[in-house]
Amino acid sequence: MRIEHDSLGQVSLPDTATWGAQTERSRHNFTTGPLMPAALIRALITIKQAAARVNGDTGAIDAAAADLLSQDDAALMANFPLHVYQTGSGTQTNMNVNEVLAHLATQTLGRSVLPNDHVNCGQSSNDTFPTAMHMAATTAVHGVVTATQALIESLRVKERAFADTVKLGRTHLQDATPLTFGQEVSGWRATLEANLASLAALTPQLLGLTLGGTAVGTGLNTTPARTKAMVAAIETATGQPFVPMTNYYHGLSSHSELAAVHGVLRTLAADLMKIANDVRFLASGPRGGYGELTIPANEPGSSIMPGKVNPTQAEALTMIAARVMGNDVTVTVAASQGNFELNVYKPVLAAAFLESCDLLAGGIASFDRLMIQGLTANPARMRALVDDSLMLVTALSPHIGYEQSAAIAQAAQAAGTTLKAAAVASGALTAAQYDDWVDPLAMTRAGE
Repeated sequence: MRIEHDSLGQVSLPDTATWGAQTERSRHNFTTGPLMPAALIRALITIKQAAARVNGDTGAIDAAAADLLSQDDAALMANFPLHVYQTGSGTQTNMNVNEVLAHLATQTLGRSVLPNDHVNCGQSSNDTFPTAMHMAATTAVHGVVTATQALIESLRVKERAFADTVKLGRTHLQDATPLTFGQEVSGWRATLEANLASLAALTPQLLGLTLGGTAVGTGLNTTPARTKAMVAAIETATGQPFVPMTNYYHGLSSHSELAAVHGVLRTLAADLMKIANDVRFLASGPRGGYGELTIPANEPGSSIMPGKVNPTQAEALTMIAARVMGNDVTVTVAASQGNFELNVYKPVLAAAFLESCDLLAGGIASFDRLMIQGLTANPARMRALVDDSLMLVTALSPHIGYEQSAAIAQAAQAAGTTLKAAAVASGALTAAQYDDWVDPLAMTRAGE
């Protein structure tokens, strides 16, 4: 053990610890829940690295920060033992980063580098932590966008492959007029493209950084020139066009940008749930369900029923969607909280946001690779359901009227005959007229 001190006095901590007194206090005061996300830690280290370059009085902090940034998550997080559920400003984690970098720099330089006076120079937890939140969120959203773009391209392949494969449409879980499977897939694809358009419109709001606001937004103990230089250094390090936020009072006390972007992630999750459900229901069977699709057999589906194949990728993705929807409640409530100049629900908001991005990026990529890419249609089954459908009668309505068409459909259902047989038996049209007017593929092209 070794003894260190902070403004409250002495603290005993493990001799091997890279952190200091304030981290050690927090490690014992807050012991519940997951650790602070590694992405947030990396963002804070990048901020300290930028500050070191601008302040110029911390020597080896640049090198120490670079070494930490190059480690994998397991090695990195050995230095950062603090939990999400701590002070609502993230002060303890900011100090954890300050202490670790100060400790490593002190060892390198052979002179004292202080966590508050040197590493945290010109900063406050109140402006560095929300800055790190925006930095980590920007990168995380990019991962979601990349995975969604790949899924869209896979759907586009299916859309083209089945452009002329006619199937039964369904509304209200009842038979409807036909469409092609390619048209159905195009709806899924366009839905995801709309989500990406919303992300493209809102994500740039995350490029505004609160760094420079310090404690309450006034910029006390720093200067605009220093802030501008630090943000420029962050931009260089990340390759993202970050800028100082136009109003620091807003940036410290409100997280509407993160809440708005997460709202799009929630909408994406809802749309993915619908798409995944459509796929698994259309693939239900193979003999007792719809049976219109065949899904890849990625693993045995049952411990007792041999040969069973389950839509596991759809199940995983819909569970992820449920979690993201729950996270959106957390983000919304957290964004509404805080008092006066500071929101104090920052860590849980950041953790929920980043978890949603991580789950969506991974879940979408898996659904794409292990479900959609290997998905095949069963045209014979699709055509059989179309041929047996009573809703083909809709094509007769312009020729013989709605009521007479309805009577034909009702007669076919009651007698258990085909629609064509009931139509001809009604005397309202001939078999030749039926064949001319009822063309399922042509019915799918009515709007073209």
